[in-house]
Amino acid sequence: MSKTKANGIQIEYETFGNASGRPLLLIMGLGGQLIFWNEDFCRELASRGHYVIIYDNRDVGLSTKFDQAGEPDIIGTFMKIHSGDKSGVPYMMEDMADDGAGLLDALGIASAHICGISMGGMIAQTIAIRHPSKVLTLTSIMSTTGNPDLPQPRPDVQAALVAPPPLERNANIEYQVGIFRMLAGCGFPHDEEWTRKVMTQSYDRCLYPQGMGRQTIAIMAQNNRKAALASLKTPTLVIHGTDDPLVPLEGGKDTAASIGGAKLLLIEGMGHDLPRGAWSQIVDAISELTQKAG
Repeated sequence: MSKTKANGIQIEYETFGNASGRPLLLIMGLGGQLIFWNEDFCRELASRGHYVIIYDNRDVGLSTKFDQAGEPDIIGTFMKIHSGDKSGVPYMMEDMADDGAGLLDALGIASAHICGISMGGMIAQTIAIRHPSKVLTLTSIMSTTGNPDLPQPRPDVQAALVAPPPLERNANIEYQVGIFRMLAGCGFPHDEEWTRKVMTQSYDRCLYPQGMGRQTIAIMAQNNRKAALASLKTPTLVIHGTDDPLVPLEGGKDTAASIGGAKLLLIEGMGHDLPRGAWSQIVDAISELTQKAG
């Protein structure tokens, strides 16, 4: 793993594949460190000719933490946002998008294929809107447009994600494993062994729940991107599971409908996760998109 300065912060990143390949920036979701990208998945993409780049978003992992913003007050800030006041928001989705674009600049990559999952999909969409010349293709996985009229997460899942996690090591790991179990769909086997391994690595690498809290606030404060997405000319792939309890299927459909010519790939039985059994469909679809774009 390596670190570089981008958009005024330090970003931890890792790469897979040959640097002469098609650059593919993978952006992780809420609270997820770069190790949440399964290495085998990254290597499969690299084997298809991609130069895969993964990184820790701000406020997680080994990238810059925003301690100066203070302990996040999710409920209080949400109430202010709901009343139209975003003054207490530490940073916006646009700032996180500029981090990703800045990382490409720091690596000397003029343009890349951009793929984001969940919150990472929101960031990827925002990069395409703010930095269109940097985006060769856009892939948005189990994400949404920020449209406030769309269905909300399943209440039990939403409650679990905003609840303070236990800080003791074993309790925290089991809590996180339980969250991933809750997010998994019924159509594929859930790899609990891998999940527990990564949650253990994540705890030992960097336990920083306040960063996830501030990222949650950024999601709450996100703008409705529908109109801006409609102006995109970027070749786009939208992937969504039919069993997603966190970002309902309508979020993916709304994303695809908002971007002219976007392809929508629905994966039956996939939840808010990337099960190994769905990789072939996902890797094939991304590779087809990036190959066509050149």
